[in-house]
Amino acid sequence: MTDLAAGSLSLPARWRAALRIGSPAPGPVDPITRWLVLTRASVLPMTATAGAIAGLLAVHHPQANWALFALAFVGILLAHAANNLMNDLYDSDVGLDTAAYPRALYAPHPILSGMITRRGLVMAALAVNVLDLAIGAVLVAYRGWPVAAFALGGFFLSAAYTAPPLRLKKRGLGELDVAIVWGPLMVGGVYYSTTGEIPALILIASIPYALLCVAVLMGKHIDKIEWDEPEGVNTVPVLLGESMARAFTRALLVMFYLGLAFGVGVGALPWPALIALGALPAVGRPWKALGYPKPKEPPPRFPVWPLWFAPLTFLHTRRAGALLLLGLAVAAVAGIEPPGL
Repeated sequence: MTDLAAGSLSLPARWRAALRIGSPAPGPVDPITRWLVLTRASVLPMTATAGAIAGLLAVHHPQANWALFALAFVGILLAHAANNLMNDLYDSDVGLDTAAYPRALYAPHPILSGMITRRGLVMAALAVNVLDLAIGAVLVAYRGWPVAAFALGGFFLSAAYTAPPLRLKKRGLGELDVAIVWGPLMVGGVYYSTTGEIPALILIASIPYALLCVAVLMGKHIDKIEWDEPEGVNTVPVLLGESMARAFTRALLVMFYLGLAFGVGVGALPWPALIALGALPAVGRPWKALGYPKPKEPPPRFPVWPLWFAPLTFLHTRRAGALLLLGLAVAAVAGIEPPGL
């Protein structure tokens, strides 16, 4: 702790800290750390996992184009980063993000912390979106209008999550938004960009991991009930109440494993995907925590308080996603294809 407080960490260690908890280590903030914090790069692995699922399912497709896969993969990461920048911008503009709101408590808020000006945040979001648009144009040139449909659908839902006038998060639709984006749009979009086809079973294969992403968001919104409810931000946990929201989040964790088995059963996933069942021991901690109300005080050295359920569900999602990728990689190497594809 002394070295950390003294600001003596190496640059790679500072980058790892920003990627781990979404906040800079004490001391000077270098440009890369600043960018990692501004874009909330700590949660980008969820998007990387969705893209990798699509790529591994496309490994043996005769029309797979790996240059296009790489472009699509980078494209969804940029889209997620741009969405994070825009969310902070929109929530600041409508007055939701304040110094007392969780967004500014668990990590530095880009504008409120002084890391960047509002104009700078606008320019950063614009730059990332323009770069993403260029990638989309290349993919459309090679794969046609369906790529534009995936991209525009993702952009609309991502922007509408917090942007007026829809503000889907405020209307209890943010969780459904995430299910669609991290499932059919991301996995389906990357698969189509890679292969030029989009079988219905690919959309089924995308659902289990999307449910885990929704579980993380549910955890975050449960954590923020006491702030969101007075502001009229009617997330699903606000509408359900904490107790029912915790039960629903538990159900999402169960549905991931059931969805995994269903995906294998209908031929949307190869049987080695069941390696992800190895994440079951990791579900214990979030499952136990979700059985009780959020504690009044954080445990010692808990880095992202007042978030509590969100980081616990995120850690399980990271483990389950990694094991799912391992199973798909084993299937790809062994030549075991999903029977229905």
